[in-house]
Amino acid sequence: MSCPYVSTEHDEHAVPLSNEVGKIYGEYLMLDKLLDAQCMLSKEDKRPVHDEHLFIVTHQAYELWFKQIIFEFDSIRDMLDAEVIHETKTLEIVKRLNRVVLILKLSECLLYRNLQLMLANLLLQLLVDQVPILETMTPLDFMDFRKYLAPASGFQSLQFRLIENKLGVLTEQRVKYNQKYSDAFGKDEQALNAIHSSEDEPSLLELVQRWLERTPGLEENGFNFWLKFQQSVDEFLGAEVQDALLEQDERAKNYRLMDIEKRREVYRSIFDPAVHEALVKRGDRRFSHRALQGAIMITFYRDEPRFSQPHQLLTLLMDIDSLITKWRYNHVIMVQRMIGSQQLGTGGSSGYQYLRSTLSDRYKVFLDLFNLSTFLIPREAIPPLDDAIRKRLIH
Repeated sequence: MSCPYVSTEHDEHAVPLSNEVGKIYGEYLMLDKLLDAQCMLSKEDKRPVHDEHLFIVTHQAYELWFKQIIFEFDSIRDMLDAEVIHETKTLEIVKRLNRVVLILKLSECLLYRNLQLMLANLLLQLLVDQVPILETMTPLDFMDFRKYLAPASGFQSLQFRLIENKLGVLTEQRVKYNQKYSDAFGKDEQALNAIHSSEDEPSLLELVQRWLERTPGLEENGFNFWLKFQQSVDEFLGAEVQDALLEQDERAKNYRLMDIEKRREVYRSIFDPAVHEALVKRGDRRFSHRALQGAIMITFYRDEPRFSQPHQLLTLLMDIDSLITKWRYNHVIMVQRMIGSQQLGTGGSSGYQYLRSTLSDRYKVFLDLFNLSTFLIPREAIPPLDDAIRKRLIH
C-alpha cells in the first residue's frame, strides 16, 4: 500500500540541483577533510596493522560526539546564567539535557515505528556502544600497533577534559595523575587556555546550584519549607520511636531504636549547616546548603505542575553522571582486557589502575542528587502546600 501523502510518480523534467546554488553534501560536511583524517602510523612505518584504522575511527567518532556535548552544555549554561529562568527556558534546558543523555545512552534498538526513529537511535547509541565495537579487536591485534601510540593517551583528550570542567569536576577532586595539565598539553597553548577558561567560567554545577537556591517556597518569611520539613521529620521519627517502644522482644526493640537514632543523625547532617559544610569540605557533598534544600523540595513536590520540569532536569543531570560513569567503566574493562592490570598506559599513567580510580564518587558532579533518597520521608508526612504557595507556584 502506497503512502497517501507522498507522490510516487517520477518527474521526468526534474533537474538535480548543482553546486551553483549552494554547497553539495560532501562540501557541506567537509568530507574531504573528515574522511582523510585517518593516518595509520603502522602504514607509514610500512608495517600496516589492519585494526589500527578501527582504533582511529572509533576515537575520532568519540571526539565528534564530545564536541556536540560541549555545544549543548555551553548553551544550557548560558540559559541557566540568569536571575530569572522562565518556564519555556526550563523546557528547552530539559530538551537539551535529554539530548546529551541520548548521546551517552546505550539504547537497545528493538522496535521502531519508522526509519527516521531507527536511524536516530542507532546514531545516539554510538557513543557508549563503540566500546564493544572496539572490543572486536583482540589484545594481540592491539599489541601489533600499540607501540605507535606512545606517548599518546586518552588523558590528552582536550574535549573530554572540557566536558568534565564544564560539568563541574573540581581539580582537587581528581586523582593525582589526572591533575597534570602541563604534562599533557604543555606545548599546546591554545589547549591550556581552553582548559583554564573552562575552569574559570561558571560550571553547570555552579549554575544549577544558583537556580536551586532560588526555589520558591524556601523563604523563611513565606512557606518556609525547610522549617516545616524539620518539624515533619521530628514528628515522623517520634512516631517511629513510640511504635518501637511497643515491641515485645527486647532485642528487636533495641535494634529498632538504634536504627531510628542512626536515621536521626543522617537528618542532622542536612539540618545542621555546620555539619553540611564539613561534608562539603571533605568532598562528600557538592551543593550549598540552600541548593540542597531546593533539590529536596523539588523532589517532594515533583507532582506539582511548577516542579515537574525542574524534577525532570534534576533526573537528567543524574542520568548524565550515571552514563559518564558507565562510559568510564566500559573503558576500564576494555583497557584491562587489552593490556591487563599491571602494564603502564601509553601516556605514562598506571593504565588500568589509574582508570579504575576514576570510577569513584569523587568524579560524580551531581553526587547530592543521587543521595536525595536518603532524606525522604513517607508521602503522608510531607508538609502540604498552603494556598499562598500554591497561588505563587501558578504565576
